[in-house]
Amino acid sequence: MDLTSGHPYWPVKDGLIQTYPKLDADMNCRVVVLGGGITGALVAHHLIDAGIETIVLDKRDVASGSTSASTSLLQYEIDTTLADLTDKRGTDVANRAYVASRDAIDKLARIAKHLPDQTGFEKKKSLYLAVKKRHRKVLRKEWEMRRAIGIEVDWLDESDVAERFAFRRPAALLSHDAAQVDAYAFTHALLRDASRRGLRVFDRTEVTTIAPTDDGVTLKTADGCVVRTDHLVFATGYETEAFLEHKVARLISTYAVASEPLTCLAGWGEDACLIWEHSRPYLYLRTTVDGRVIMGGEDEDFRNPVRRDRLIGKKAERLASRFRELFPDIAIEIAFAWAGTFGETEDGLAYIGEQEDWPSCHFALGYGGNGITFSLLGAEIIRDTILGKVNENAELFRFGR
Repeated sequence: MDLTSGHPYWPVKDGLIQTYPKLDADMNCRVVVLGGGITGALVAHHLIDAGIETIVLDKRDVASGSTSASTSLLQYEIDTTLADLTDKRGTDVANRAYVASRDAIDKLARIAKHLPDQTGFEKKKSLYLAVKKRHRKVLRKEWEMRRAIGIEVDWLDESDVAERFAFRRPAALLSHDAAQVDAYAFTHALLRDASRRGLRVFDRTEVTTIAPTDDGVTLKTADGCVVRTDHLVFATGYETEAFLEHKVARLISTYAVASEPLTCLAGWGEDACLIWEHSRPYLYLRTTVDGRVIMGGEDEDFRNPVRRDRLIGKKAERLASRFRELFPDIAIEIAFAWAGTFGETEDGLAYIGEQEDWPSCHFALGYGGNGITFSLLGAEIIRDTILGKVNENAELFRFGR
């Protein structure tokens, strides 16, 4: 599947950070992680930290799939509001999912701090906007429910929004727990750090055959190499749907742009917080360390890469227009425009863990708008499962729920 198109900003900005060899010999190891994007990198990093022998295989260059197209906003909010998730999965699951996602941001911050390479990680606040007056009631309920479980979030009414920002909205929630990162650089930093401690990474290595048994998994590559492992971790994102008999996500096309560097962000307020809307399709915005604005949205159902790519120009113009509606005094010029694919689940939660049709296999499917935080939780769950430990969050994201 073609996961990205156009010209994503991060690979152009960062360049070719690290190269890895192609697999050219048979191998045996305890764990193989299939996929070298941000999810696979987090999983591999956690496994190496736990002293577990691990190999990463990717059919592309590392981090060149969906990771390169990520706008890399880190939020605890999922695609389903806390109120709606409570209706779908019950109070206990909903509360635990939101708190776990909130805590994941701090865990990502600690990892980024201790990596020797730059990752573009910055703690931020996040502004969640009501677009229509009828959304006030929804956001008010969210505010009350989040505060009740210890999440720090402020209520802003229309006058508060107008006082702090260049636009007016009926209401907003200002969350204190959010961040942004360069997912492309973060992935390379995780893999390079783990490689110094024993991780083996092979990219441009396509796995064509997967034979799982109760005793392990045998993989064969397009070049005829055979890899035998005790555990296989699928960190192949939206392409994993091809392996699952029962589909667990709906694929969505999303669009993003990055501006030329700006000298002024007049009216943004709150130290250039993340901004996103309570609407479908919604708009989300962030800034970069070199003064650009990255924004995304205009989502629609994925049909095929050709149709998706034809819309990039139109969607980029629409995103720029929506930005100018928010910030009429900021002159913005689009420098990069691209499209990507992501998965949306019925309850908004990721699918992580074991699946009955695939013995000796584990899945880390960080579906949803905040897939990086889900990937962190997935890395913890899979590490603990392989070590024979109980992870309290595993039940939240299990298959068959």
